[in-house]
Amino acid sequence: MQTDTAAAPNFTPLNMDRCLKVCIRPGDQRWQDAPQAPVRRWPLEREAPESGQVTSLVEYLPKAQFPQHEHPNGEEIYVLEGVFSDESGDYPAGSYLRSPAGSRHSPFSEEGCLIFVKLNQFAPKDRSQVRLRPTEQSWGKRADGAVISVLHRFAGEETVLYSCAAGQGLDLPAGPGELLVLAGSLQSAGGDLPALTWLRHPELADHGLASREGAVLLVKSRASASAL
Repeated sequence: MQTDTAAAPNFTPLNMDRCLKVCIRPGDQRWQDAPQAPVRRWPLEREAPESGQVTSLVEYLPKAQFPQHEHPNGEEIYVLEGVFSDESGDYPAGSYLRSPAGSRHSPFSEEGCLIFVKLNQFAPKDRSQVRLRPTEQSWGKRADGAVISVLHRFAGEETVLYSCAAGQGLDLPAGPGELLVLAGSLQSAGGDLPALTWLRHPELADHGLASREGAVLLVKSRASASAL
């Protein structure tokens, strides 16, 4: 399934300088058809045409199925809508999956689904396989009022669900990170960030985000465990 970059000389890497802030809102980019299946992709960052590090939104149309394939450096998925399936089971909206380097599967969706996907971005020693449906996720309230669920933690990297109430400012981990707005909206100096907005920032804690109506976020950071 992978394509050598030499075969696509006109390809330009997308948003791969992670020292730069990137904010992509719904409608900022057109969906692209995937070559392997009735699937549409919305790339957020991409290292190479069909290989390397990738972050994207992926929409499976009903009955869509990918042929079996391997992820050389791991795959991370959060199910946004519908039901995502593979050999290990069915995963409804709100499910979180991690498949380590060298894992293989044949993903499909009977009813269709929308997922957030990160490919080939695992730490070399991170071999954890994670399958968390919404009913299997544990939530806890922090002192600042935010409610979080830790999905994965390894060597200072954290992936958490973060729920904030209406009118609450966000106390996010220090250091580089990214977030995807799952529900509600955020406000920043650069304007509103509605659901399905993806924000990557070299210093996430200093971005000055708040939410007038409340929001649920998927947050990935390089913060230490003590930041949560």
